[in-house]
Order: sequence, then C-alpha cells, then structure tokens
Amino acid sequence: MICTGALKKQRNTHSFEKIEALQPLPSSGPRDGQTATNESGRPPFVEMDIGKPLPFGASELEGGINFSVFSRHAEKVWLELFDAPEDEKPFASIELEPLAHRTGDIWHVWIGGIGLGQIYAFRMQGPYQPQEGHRFNRFKLLLDPYAHALAGTRGWDFRYARGIDFSTPEPDTACSIEDNARHMAKCLLTTTRFDWQGDRPLKHPWSETILYETHVKGLTIHPSSAAKQPGTFLGVIEKIPYFKTLGITALELMPVQEFNESELVRENPLTGELLRNYWGYNTVSFLAPKESYGSEIEAGCQVAEFKTMVRELHKAGIEVILDIVLNHTAEGDETGPTLNFRGMENSIYYMLRTDRRSYRNYSGCGNSLNCNHPVVRGFILDCLRYWVIEMHVDGFRFDLASVLGRDREGEVLTNPPLLERIAEDALLRDVKLIAEAWDAGGAYQVGSFPGLRWCEWNGRFRDEVRRFWRGDDGMVGALATRLCGSADLYQRTGKDPLHSINFITCHDGFTLHDLVTYSRKHNEANGEGNRDGADENFSENYGVEGETEDPAINAVRTRQMKNLLATLFMSRGVPMMLGGDEFRRTQGGNNNAYCQDNEVSWYNWSLVVQNRQIFRFIRELIAFRRRHRVLTAEHFYTGDDILWLGPDGGAPQWDSGGGVLGCLIYPEKREMRAAEQPLCLLFNAKNEPEVFQLPKAPDNRLWHRFVDTGKSYPHDVRGQGKELLLKEQGVYRLLPHSMAILVGAGPSSPSPSPQPSPSREREF
Repeated sequence: MICTGALKKQRNTHSFEKIEALQPLPSSGPRDGQTATNESGRPPFVEMDIGKPLPFGASELEGGINFSVFSRHAEKVWLELFDAPEDEKPFASIELEPLAHRTGDIWHVWIGGIGLGQIYAFRMQGPYQPQEGHRFNRFKLLLDPYAHALAGTRGWDFRYARGIDFSTPEPDTACSIEDNARHMAKCLLTTTRFDWQGDRPLKHPWSETILYETHVKGLTIHPSSAAKQPGTFLGVIEKIPYFKTLGITALELMPVQEFNESELVRENPLTGELLRNYWGYNTVSFLAPKESYGSEIEAGCQVAEFKTMVRELHKAGIEVILDIVLNHTAEGDETGPTLNFRGMENSIYYMLRTDRRSYRNYSGCGNSLNCNHPVVRGFILDCLRYWVIEMHVDGFRFDLASVLGRDREGEVLTNPPLLERIAEDALLRDVKLIAEAWDAGGAYQVGSFPGLRWCEWNGRFRDEVRRFWRGDDGMVGALATRLCGSADLYQRTGKDPLHSINFITCHDGFTLHDLVTYSRKHNEANGEGNRDGADENFSENYGVEGETEDPAINAVRTRQMKNLLATLFMSRGVPMMLGGDEFRRTQGGNNNAYCQDNEVSWYNWSLVVQNRQIFRFIRELIAFRRRHRVLTAEHFYTGDDILWLGPDGGAPQWDSGGGVLGCLIYPEKREMRAAEQPLCLLFNAKNEPEVFQLPKAPDNRLWHRFVDTGKSYPHDVRGQGKELLLKEQGVYRLLPHSMAILVGAGPSSPSPSPQPSPSREREF
C-alpha cells in the first residue's frame, strides 16, 4: 500500500501540487527563466533545473542551490522551501520528476534565486509496507541527512512525527495522515566560509594526551560559571584558562550533533517537572551542530560558533574529540517518529528483524543503523570527513562501537568493512579514533576491537581499579596488570598500552565523589523506578549512605578519591577524567543522569574553591606524568623495567586477599636521560596501616616523597622540585586506604625539567 488519503481539513493543510511555473530547463545548465510566484505573490525563486546528483545535501552551485538526496524505493519526492522554521506551509513545494531529477537512486534539483539562509525539507511517497521494511509517509516532513544546520528545534514535537496510526486496532498496519510540518524543525542552508586564522590539526601523540570528558551545556550553564555565553560553544571558550591550568590536552565532548532535548514525555516523580534528553545520545541530524548550543543571535550561528570554539581551543593547545553516536538514531523502534532515514529508505538504513517489521536493537534505544550496508557506510564516512575537514575536529569517540562491526543480520564480523574503511581512509589518517568496544546486544570487545588504529575505553581498568581500592579480595594481580597497560588485553593482538583509554569515571555512571559516597544508585528522579543504570558500580560509602558531616568518613572518602586518581595517572595508557571530578561534582547518587538537565548534572563552579585540594592534586599528577616519560611509554613493561614488592620487600603475595602492593619502576632505558628518575609506588587498600620495606633507590639516589594520600592537605602532594627527602630511606609507613609515590633523586639526578629546581626540603 501507499500512505495516501485526503489531508485533514485543518490549519496545517498542505498542497502537494507541483507549481506549474516550474518547468525543467534544458540539461545544459541554469539559465534565465520566468519568475514563479506563489499564493502570496512573492517570488519563491527565479528558476529550476535538473541539478546534479553529487554532492549530497544542499550546496551552492552556479548562482543557485543544488539539492541531492538518496532514496531507492521512493516513487515521488518533493523539495519544500519555507520562509521561517515555524511555518506549517512552504512557500513552494517542488515535485521532482523521476525522468529528469533522478540518477540511479539519487534525486536532485537545482533552484535559482535562493541562497544562504534558505529553510527547506523533503517529503517522499513510496510503499508503506512494514512487512517488507518500507515505511514511506508523505505526510511527514523529512530532514536532509546531510543538513549542516537545523532551525526551529525549540518547537520540535516528535509526537506528531510518528508514522503509524495509533487510532487503529493494529497501529502498525496503517500510516498516520496527520501532517507534522508545524511541529518539525527544518534544515537551514548555511555558509561554509569561516576565518580559521591558519588553524591546523594539533596531532598530539597519544603518549602526551590527557582526555577531559565534558558536556557543552552542563559545563557553563550553571550561574556559578559566570560565563557570558552560558551553556554554549562560546561558553566553552571562556573556560580555556581553567583547562590550561589543569593541564588537560583534549576535550572529549558528549554529543553535539542535533538532538531533541524535549523528546521525553516522562516526568520527574519527585518534582513533577518534565524530564529532558540532557546527554544527547539520540541523534537526529549527524552533520548539524546543536542549535541550542549556539548563541541563537541569528539562525545557523551555531555552525560558526562551533568552529570558533575549535579554533580557540587549538590556539590553547587543546584538541577536540567528538562523542559520536553512529549506532542508532532518534527514530527509535516502529512506534517512534519519522524524521529522515525511516521515511527515506527504512529497509536500507536500519537492521531489520526477519519479519522486516521490527528493528534489531543492539543499541538499547529501539533501532540499530545498518552500518555495513554500502550506502550507510558511505554516509558514515561522509559524516566523519565533514567534521574533520569542515569543522576541524581532532577525533571521535564512537558510542557503542561494536554495533558498527555487525553485519545486516546482526552478527559480529571478524573484519568489519566499515571499521577498516574508517581506519584506512586517507582523509582520516591523522584523527584519533576511540571505540566504546561493546554494545547493548552482548558484544564485549575490549582488547579485541578490530584494527590497530582504534583505541578503546578500557572498562576492565575502571572496574578492577575500583574493586582493588574498595578492598575486594584477590585484586592485587589485577591492579598490577592495569597499572602496566593491560597487556593481557592488548599484547596478543599486536597492540600497545596506548590503545587503552584508562578511566575511573565517565558520564555513564557515578561521578568520582559519588563513587566513594554511595553504595548503591539513586535514580528515582529518572522516573523509571530506579531500574535504569548499572546495579553494580563497585562503589562504597564508608559508613553512611550519602553526604555526612562525620570527619572520619569524609577523610577516608577524600583519600580514596586521591588513590583512584593517582592510580589513573600513574598507569600506562591514555588517561581520561570526567569533567567536574577535579572539584568533587556530585549527582546525588544518580548513576544515569541522561535526563537530568538541571543542577543534578550542571557544573557548580563554586565547588572549585570549596574542593581546591582535589583540583590541585590532579593538576600536580598531570604535571608529574608529563615529566616522567616512563609512565607514558608506548610499550609494555618487561621484567627489567619493573620490580614488584610485597610489604616485606620480597615478592608480592599475588593470590592472597592482601590489598597491598609495591613496585619499583626503573628509568626508561630505551631513551635514557640523566634526568630520568626511578619511581616507587606503594598501595594499601586495607583497613589497617602497612609498613613497607623499601628497596634501595638505584644509582645512589635517595627516595623523596611526591604523593602520600594519607597526608592531609596541603601535604598530600608536592610540587615540582619540592619532593620531600625521606628521613628513613629503608622503610615507609602507609595509613589505611592510602597510596604513596616516591621519586629517586639526588645530586647526580636533577629534576627532569628545563626549569631550575628549588632546593629540596627534608621530611622530619
């Protein structure tokens, strides 16, 4: 069947009749023609021609605009032009004749007399046959998958975009004939011109990379940020001095591609407020930066403001990594809205079940993109290239990346063509590629994600480091393995420690503060009966669930945060921290705050002063890591590089319940410098103090204390050149739940920095 029927006689009645004055011109190209007018008497455009099939999307061409869109099974295609994004009726609806405006599966048209700032969308008519995978519906306005900007997103209402008729006994057997133009955002044609001021990719090596995961809106929307442009791309620029002081080298931005913040229809049961899609992992338009993250001083300004943000971050030496969601779209399952892909070519863009009516759901969000279909592969490559070439981003973190390695039936491929194509693409060779190497369908590929170009979020590092410091039995060996770069995961496939993105916390889960404050999740405000979010977080509250005034409990919590951070930055691999952890940002125990667009998620910058000791601690750890290249080497430790210690100075008790471990890390011998120093790391996760017998520092050096998390602020960490000489060189006492970092230094071993070293203090 075809979704037909008289349009409802209501305010949004729409004419699909082709404007008679728009006659195709000869194929030789655009030329002067008669001006066509619409009902209002305004000239919608000067002329029309066949156009070109490439490039996809809307692009300037010979004094007009060329439009190109893919659909294999559409029978009719309309291009609709609007005066304003809130308009329910276009000033022109142009039907594309297949004989003239179709080349293969690509529909195209050239329109003269319009230009930048033009608002447009498509409609398509074709078979509505869910049992065959086809869901064409000409009553639903469709967004150009290649649109570079959207307008009118504040008026979005996905309820009107649903393609099936819920009034029938079997909704999926009938299509909705309610027009949704008034409730739909629309595409906006924007300029590609921008003054990059000579900007070039930074190309920081992985060994020098420190990732900071953050949210564009949440970073500066709180009044305490004092940002002039809160919650925007420009607001991020205002925090550059802060980022430089902290020492990070790359921002990993949660989704910035256009999504609908208002798509949720659920309320917060605690407040009655409507919940919002805060995180943004439900992309609508993959090439369009989010409109609400712009200043909105004019339509489409978000594009130039995103570029401005990238340019200014690059000037400060900070790379931009985009978290991109190419595993599914915001169209959801068969009951979801028809926004673009479903209404253009549902059977190609999505993985469908054998009944062809329903969707394979490896994302947990209702559908899965058919990533290894050649057409979808091409779209994904075009998307990535656009963000690199036109927007100057430095890399991508691929959400639920294992979906990208599944075939059309959902099977995980050994050598997925898409992943290889991304890795080998000539235009993407220098960008950073990070995989979240699992999905909601059961695939878990940490350590085995295909290809040597891909780094991976190391979930094993997160879980096992958390468990060690929580005091779980049998975690000593696991800690040692993660500290050394996770050779058990990466070495067998020819990878090295820098393939491991090490992290303790990320957006998905507890913040660092909450990890040591709550033993269980508290997601009641999400309106899902506390069923959402991970149940096992390997967290601990140390005596009281939630906040407390008990100084002893708070002291343990502070030590544990420092222990986790110090382990992260002393481990081989690439460290990533969650934004706000450096000043103890809390979500009140919510470990799945995807729908909390409020103070639960926003960064409260007053905490920077209140918790300055954590900020200082991280800043010094980052600087220390940068000075000691042995921590950032691209190869795994050998037996000659590291000596493992138990408290008695002998071999550790790997199989015991222990909770204590020490190691001596020798200077990097492959590139020996006089300034390289040996390091001694001591760990005590027990509830009792521990005394370590120290090995003698190599080369007649003396041990100096850089970190002891058992010491109170400001004695917990020492700045460069201010490490304290140990009074007792052969023994070190650690408090319960504490860690120490010692540096072997002496007269023959100056501080590894071009800066002059102040005289060292002695510990008494």
